[in-house]
Amino acid sequence: MTMAPPDQSGPESAPGGPQPSSRPRAEDRLTRKRLPLWDRIKLLLMLGILWLVLVWTVVANGGPQKFDSLFADAWRTEVRNARWLIVLIGLEVLRQIHFLVSEHWAGYNQFWVRGVFGGTERLTRRKFSDWTRFRLWRAFTWVFWIAVLALILGKVKHASPIVALVSVPADIFKALPFVLQIFAGIFFVIIQFGALFWFLSRGGVDVYFPDDVKTRFSDVWGQDHVVERVKENILFLEDPEQIESRGGYVPGGILLWGPPGTGKTLMAEAVAGETGKPYVFVDPGAFINMFMGVGILKVKALFRKLRRLALRYGGVIVFFDEADSLGRRGALAQGGPNFPRASAHQAPGCHGFSYLSDDVQWRLSRRALDAAGEPEPDNRRNKQIMGMGGGGGGGMGTLEALLTELSGLKKPRGFANRYIRRVFGVRPKPPPKYRILVMMATNLPEALDEAMLRPGRIDRIYKVGYPSKAGRIRTYEGYLAKVRHELTAEQIDKLATITPYATGATIKDMVNEALITAIRSGRDVITWRDITRAKQLKELGPPEDVEYIERERHAVAVHEACHALVAYRTRQHMDIDIATIEKGSDYLGMVASIPPEDQFTRWRSEYETDILVSLASLAGERMFFADDSSSGVSGDLESATTVASFMEGFWGMGSTVSSFSSARRLEVGAPGGGAAGRNKKGQDPEVELRRRLADRIEDRLNELLHRVEDILVEHRSGVLTLAHALETHKTLSGDDVVAVLEHTEGPFVDGRVYADPALVQELEAYHAGAATAHIEHSPVPIALPVATHRVRVPQAVATTVNGTANGSSTVAAEPDPLAGS
Repeated sequence: MTMAPPDQSGPESAPGGPQPSSRPRAEDRLTRKRLPLWDRIKLLLMLGILWLVLVWTVVANGGPQKFDSLFADAWRTEVRNARWLIVLIGLEVLRQIHFLVSEHWAGYNQFWVRGVFGGTERLTRRKFSDWTRFRLWRAFTWVFWIAVLALILGKVKHASPIVALVSVPADIFKALPFVLQIFAGIFFVIIQFGALFWFLSRGGVDVYFPDDVKTRFSDVWGQDHVVERVKENILFLEDPEQIESRGGYVPGGILLWGPPGTGKTLMAEAVAGETGKPYVFVDPGAFINMFMGVGILKVKALFRKLRRLALRYGGVIVFFDEADSLGRRGALAQGGPNFPRASAHQAPGCHGFSYLSDDVQWRLSRRALDAAGEPEPDNRRNKQIMGMGGGGGGGMGTLEALLTELSGLKKPRGFANRYIRRVFGVRPKPPPKYRILVMMATNLPEALDEAMLRPGRIDRIYKVGYPSKAGRIRTYEGYLAKVRHELTAEQIDKLATITPYATGATIKDMVNEALITAIRSGRDVITWRDITRAKQLKELGPPEDVEYIERERHAVAVHEACHALVAYRTRQHMDIDIATIEKGSDYLGMVASIPPEDQFTRWRSEYETDILVSLASLAGERMFFADDSSSGVSGDLESATTVASFMEGFWGMGSTVSSFSSARRLEVGAPGGGAAGRNKKGQDPEVELRRRLADRIEDRLNELLHRVEDILVEHRSGVLTLAHALETHKTLSGDDVVAVLEHTEGPFVDGRVYADPALVQELEAYHAGAATAHIEHSPVPIALPVATHRVRVPQAVATTVNGTANGSSTVAAEPDPLAGS
């Protein structure tokens, strides 16, 4: 195998050239952005035309005089009468001079931007809300232009501006002949309907121009691999000739799919910010309407706007958020819940399907569509919980209109181009190439229509999944940099480890909640305790304000302590995240575990330890409460049975190798061979198959239950000390659980106190009293022991207390100040 030479163009270089550099932000630019020529002269042209209209009106009413003298008199007359227009022209000239100076003189521009306008902005923000300021400015704009129109009409009609404005519709109607008046009435009715549908088709689409989008790729944290792929599309959008000159085409569609909060919308904003193109945001519910046909009008109006923006700015980016609300036809048409969707021919890989012939692949695919798919357990988080006993979106035609606009026939633009050129036998000019990048985001990709996802409409599909540990660390660092905190690099690394499926949105929310917790405590600096409390609140919710009776509190603590001890002693692939006996909405207590690293495969030994942890509650209750057990183990038994069922019937981790789902579908009988494996006459083969599987599952669970009992007998004192810590503190972090079991000092709990044999004897006596109270339904006769911790003291103190010259000694201290917190 040969090694390719190193790439001399730098890391992550895109095909065709280097990656585009980041555009400067608007606030980093010292001078004003240069105006195009049309934007510089358009108002002057409009005011000049208005001046000529006023002069021409005086000329037309001047009578039979020579044109030269009449025009000169009219010019002088309007100089006297239309001074307001001359003032407007002068103000516009001054404005353009101001813009020109600001484009070349940084100090002058910064004086106006930061001093004059910045001060005004700060003043108005203190007086009015953003919504009030927007509405006031909009009302002022309407009043201004109506006043200008009224002044012009008043001058033309030699009447007051208000009278001239009000009488315009009547004057137009009187000037028409009778027949045209009839057509005008019909046309007015048509305009009413058109205006109604135009009004209904408005809204749901927001346009952000280049300087409005502040987001850059540097603001997207934790998704570096997706960002690098998206940058390629930016390269081709900025320089399309690079691929079109070689016979290719610019990819025009990107689908970002993944769980909520992973940064899909933020990534689309970053694309617009980096390219300097307009960004059009389409609201998820924009195409859901009361009347049929309005959605089609909205789609057509949207793409007309996109084409105009693309021609003016050289490209445009449109983002459809929650695209499944518009393209929800795939789940109905395809019948499958997975994405990417399964087809008759699977991609080559180590999944066993590629080894089969095409005919067998087709037959198995057909059967898979008729049978329910195999569910997979949720491996994101493992919890042992003690229970309490117990069509198409967008309207008709809207999706089709969108599909047509995405890749339909592009007709020539303009009336003259389409009709007048044909009159003279000239072929219409083809439409220009519109640089429109369509980006869509969804967390339900399986609901999208297949036609929408085909190349040419959506060319690239990227999964924006949960960030890796490195991505989570970068995200935590980014959000923590915006607040004051005392977290070290090691603590941030630990935080990223104990939040394995945190997204950018949840990390932002957790940091904000930690800041609220710190402010509630009278501080403005976030500590490790604040962030752990915020994590507990966000993951478990606020605990219910209830108090256990003492014997039930002890039973719940023993239940959870058994889970935690067995998890710590046997399960190496997951770490304990939290243990609590605070009552939640649907649980009395909980021990939650998390994977310490990103792992994508699971092994038999790991699943066995998961079952051991689940069965620890049943084994522990039987051992500590004289073979009695509670209904709180129901969820644990369900979890253990589910995992054991998959191990025995699907994953080849049991006493047999064959797959239960295939044996049931193909009716090959129960595994075992010989007379035992053959069905008796008249017996349902599926019943026999299920019975044998159930027997194997029960045997496996009993075997693992005996192993759990041995572990709990060996570590009985560990269960009691951990139960005491839970009764004292209510909630323990994973590090505190380890500290209690290993008799070390934890972040919030000092586990060294549990190394005292006398305390262990007190805990045994307290448990005996609680067990008796459990049987008799009476109060616990013994109070919960209070743990005291022993600290190391300096030599001088030790000499004073004990009268010895030892380097250090131990003294009894006050009860743990964290007790009961």
